[in-house]
Amino acid sequence: MSDNPGLFSIVQRGMSAQMIRMNTAASNLANAGSVASSEDGAYRPLRPVFEQQLDQATGLSSVRVSEVRQSDTAAIRRHDPDHPLADANGDVWEAAVDESAEMVEIMESARQYQNLVEAMQTAKQLMLETIRSK
Repeated sequence: MSDNPGLFSIVQRGMSAQMIRMNTAASNLANAGSVASSEDGAYRPLRPVFEQQLDQATGLSSVRVSEVRQSDTAAIRRHDPDHPLADANGDVWEAAVDESAEMVEIMESARQYQNLVEAMQTAKQLMLETIRSK
């Protein structure tokens, strides 16, 4: 039963990583269609960078988000001379957010999160049944 705190810690780290993944995709969706007056000022989609985290004492491996980066996706230039943010050429720069891909990212991270919740509930139930049988 000494492995259980390690298991719960691993599940918690995985849940945290999936929550960050979901939040970055939601942020990207919220900024889809936003415009700026320059390419540099346009919103760039965010991407979490995952990293393996090894516990030397137990040998257990988990995941963590080492950073959240802006993607290098180029902004989309759109000619709209009537827009208040239009530059001298009448162009605005729109965030290059693929809304379908972001929705898939949200659904996938939600499923992974739910899988981790179920794994934790199963481990908890097994612990309780082990205690009751003694």
